[in-house]
Amino acid sequence: MAPTTSSTPVLDPASWSGRINIGGWTASHGGAAAVVEPATGAVLERVGIADEADVAAASATGADAQRAWAELPYTERAAVLRRAGDLFAEHAADVQHWLIREAGSIPGKAAFETDVAAQECYEAAALASRPAGQILQSAEPRLSLAKRMPAGVVGVIAPFNAPLILAIRSVAPALALGNAVLLKPDPRTAVCAGVSIMRVFEEAGLPTGVLSLVPGGAQTGAAIVDDPRVRVISFTGSTAAGRKVGEAAARHLKRAHLELGGNSAMLVLPDADLDAAISTAAWGSFFHQGQICMTTGRHLVHERVYDEYVERLAAKADGMTVGDPAAGEVAMGPIIDAGQRDKIHGLVTESVDGGARLAAGGTYEELFYRPTVLAGVGDDSPAYAQEVFGPVAPVRAFSSVDEAIALANDSEYGLSLGILTADVMRGLEIAEKIPTGIVHINDQTVSDEAVAPFGGVAASGTGSRFGGEANIDAFTEIRWITARGAQPGYPF
Repeated sequence: MAPTTSSTPVLDPASWSGRINIGGWTASHGGAAAVVEPATGAVLERVGIADEADVAAASATGADAQRAWAELPYTERAAVLRRAGDLFAEHAADVQHWLIREAGSIPGKAAFETDVAAQECYEAAALASRPAGQILQSAEPRLSLAKRMPAGVVGVIAPFNAPLILAIRSVAPALALGNAVLLKPDPRTAVCAGVSIMRVFEEAGLPTGVLSLVPGGAQTGAAIVDDPRVRVISFTGSTAAGRKVGEAAARHLKRAHLELGGNSAMLVLPDADLDAAISTAAWGSFFHQGQICMTTGRHLVHERVYDEYVERLAAKADGMTVGDPAAGEVAMGPIIDAGQRDKIHGLVTESVDGGARLAAGGTYEELFYRPTVLAGVGDDSPAYAQEVFGPVAPVRAFSSVDEAIALANDSEYGLSLGILTADVMRGLEIAEKIPTGIVHINDQTVSDEAVAPFGGVAASGTGSRFGGEANIDAFTEIRWITARGAQPGYPF
């Protein structure tokens, strides 16, 4: 879908600079924070930061507005979602500008995010007209129904890496199904993942108060999880943070849908097309600087092609351009901040000190980290055993399919899996032996579509809670209803 442009930017800072949105743009109790461009260090704008009092006000406003929103005809809710999709397309250039400068996205990745955002809204609009439940059998002379009801107020906590997609994929379906939403983007990407969504839905005609924007850090997120009016939490982030969210939600007897970290494996069998595999591998590990939960974190390569694979992947990495995506055409942009860069470099350095061979990369300037290939990694290599969340491709050899399966399974994570082979059916058979939420045969591990269920198992999360039919389960409750023509008689 080719985006069109509008003469009036939807993200004109005049309305939102330094503010949050609770029934309208307002000053926050938590003050404001600078929006910093990672590529240059320049301050682009300021965003409001919500505190506990702001979250409480937002949840109260949302609870009041949600009832009227849910009572609207489904056609009206669907129309708002369709209009939001149109607006993401109409204002794509404006939103992409912020994705490039605020999140460090290359233009192609920014365009992908705005396209997916529009598609998420269109798919969510279709949810509004889905059957509201089913007629049940009953042993009694009565009508028995199971009806889907909105959960009420939904808290959406989104990360910095694919900020627009990872926010809108919960915001849009939750709204379409009749809920109010509190959206907390990461403060480092609060414009492209928060303000953009808020402004689009304002322009789309969403009633005031149904969506609130409350950017902030861990303290703000904790307030959302603890708030008694918020009945469902949709969290995307690290496994460590997700454990805390899940524990807190359980104490309050509320549902938490957790999409967490990963260390996804890609198996390269000896019959794979190696020319295609190198391109596939580079994309899987280096797309958006490796700052993707589905990033290919472990390259498991048959020993017959291992040496050539390492050599060619290292050459590919050495030939990639890294720089400011707003200043020119590059393959990779900056790491989000110095803390994340230092974590990446520490894992690479520890791995090399432990015996891994640095085949490419392993260096940086400012926040620009070179795409890195590590050979000879083992179980104890930190960059192989842990989620790096950076542009690092650890490569390990295997001698048999059984060994490859064992290596792929030797991880606490279970998010995505890639298998490269000329024998597709064999690939599917291997996949059955490696439990993950996502499998791609003859592709790398990074992919997402609005119509597909998305999520991981084990330390990668609580299963497929986003996309397609999964959204209905995620953001509604089931109510049992019966009706009789006359009251029955009872023995007392």
